[in-house]
Amino acid sequence: MTPTELGLPAVRGNARRDPARPADPRLVDSFGRVATDLRISLTDRCNLRCTYCMPAEGLDWMPRDEQLTDDELMRLITIAVRDLGVHELRFTGGEPLLRRGLENLIAASAALEPRPDISLTTNGIGLARRAEALAAAGVNRLNVSMDTLRPDRFATITRRDRLSDVLDGLAAARAAGLDPIKINTVLLRGVNDDEAVPLLRFAVDHGYELRFIEQMPLDAQHGWERSEMITAGEVMERLRESFTLTPDPRERGGAPAERWLVDGGPAAVGVIASVTMPFCGACDRTRLTADGQIRSCLFARTETDLRALLRGGASDDEIADTWRYAMWGKLAGHGIDDPGFLQPDRPMSAIGG
Repeated sequence: MTPTELGLPAVRGNARRDPARPADPRLVDSFGRVATDLRISLTDRCNLRCTYCMPAEGLDWMPRDEQLTDDELMRLITIAVRDLGVHELRFTGGEPLLRRGLENLIAASAALEPRPDISLTTNGIGLARRAEALAAAGVNRLNVSMDTLRPDRFATITRRDRLSDVLDGLAAARAAGLDPIKINTVLLRGVNDDEAVPLLRFAVDHGYELRFIEQMPLDAQHGWERSEMITAGEVMERLRESFTLTPDPRERGGAPAERWLVDGGPAAVGVIASVTMPFCGACDRTRLTADGQIRSCLFARTETDLRALLRGGASDDEIADTWRYAMWGKLAGHGIDDPGFLQPDRPMSAIGG
């Protein structure tokens, strides 16, 4: 089996200590960006098998002893919030609801000073019975992945007949007071690309915010084809056949989605054009994988190993400094349009969204 099939990174190690880096305690990079949003992958495991993410048989999951323990995770999260200027935490996976003790991790994160904004990205399986506990633990916002309203298509895309569970999870999250609740949707050509309008109507009617995401080259099979991708432009064309969309006047900042008011608002829809209209220049994210690797970009082919520092007895100051230099070396952009672009070896489920 190849390293790609195992989901291993191309290069793993320590960040280069560039003397040009300024004495700034934050996660600054050489292009003037500051990372304040930490994406935390809790596991590479998932209970769905989406066709655009992984093969039907799944992947060789990360051994448990390679994953960060709860104590290790909380130490890194504490360093990020206390010492590095991070003020947004997003827990992701794989599927984060598969991580035992998730509510305890969230509660411990919510107790940090200054208190970070906490969000969760989930496929919604199992959310119905845990939404209230997640809200009580400190989750502020929720993103649920759902690509179709049709049970037969859901089963085709995810290889699991679980749409009703996702819909129940969305309703439970709303009842628990989580707001906003966003639905993340990927349109696939010839599969669900006729559902842009029905999905937006559903979201507006139920008080959710829909976000269309361009399919990205992050599948384990490395089968992504640009020509097969439904672009943000195509999404907008289809939506405008049934809705009046006007730009959201609020400042976008580092948010990945370009937001549009639907029929004058207050309902809104977001479009994330990661491939055709990348927003790398305003990126404010740093990423931590379930096995303790720092990634400066979703599409990075290098990682910085914080797990080795944790288990090797490094101090908090040493870990924070290594993290700072890892982010200082962040590239200007992901380079998908570059002829030499290489897809990351790790698939999305092993990186975290």
